Amino acid sequence: MKKVLILCTGNSCRSIMAEGLINRFLDGVEAFSAGSNPAGFVEANSKKVLEKEGAWRDSFYSKSVDEVEGFAPFDLVITVCDSAKESCPNYPHTKKQLHFGIKDPAKKPLEEFEEVVKRVKLELFPLIEQELL
Repeated sequence: MKKVLILCTGNSCRSIMAEGLINRFLDGVEAFSAGSNPAGFVEANSKKVLEKEGAWRDSFYSKSVDEVEGFAPFDLVITVCDSAKESCPNYPHTKKQLHFGIKDPAKKPLEEFEEVVKRVKLELFPLIEQELL
């Protein structure tokens, strides 16, 4: 099983959504997520879209990079926001690190969160498969 860490700033939208979707739909990959500056909550619309996809877990919460250290090393680390890319330019416990920018849907309508789901499935999944599978 390959391990992927998805990093963003708040770990309340993009990275949590990517973690849930990867764990639900990509066989052979286990995903984790964290934030460089955790928000302390998961956006309600993140939960809604993940529930719709059958990818929500009640164990999801906004967590720091330090909280996922116990799962390292990771086969791949992906930053999904520019801020996380800048604050974690060289994550130490990984074989490879990539950036895949996703527009932050925080505090926006549900449709913005649904767009993130589409991008993760159509663009991020193939990138992960190319790198790991």
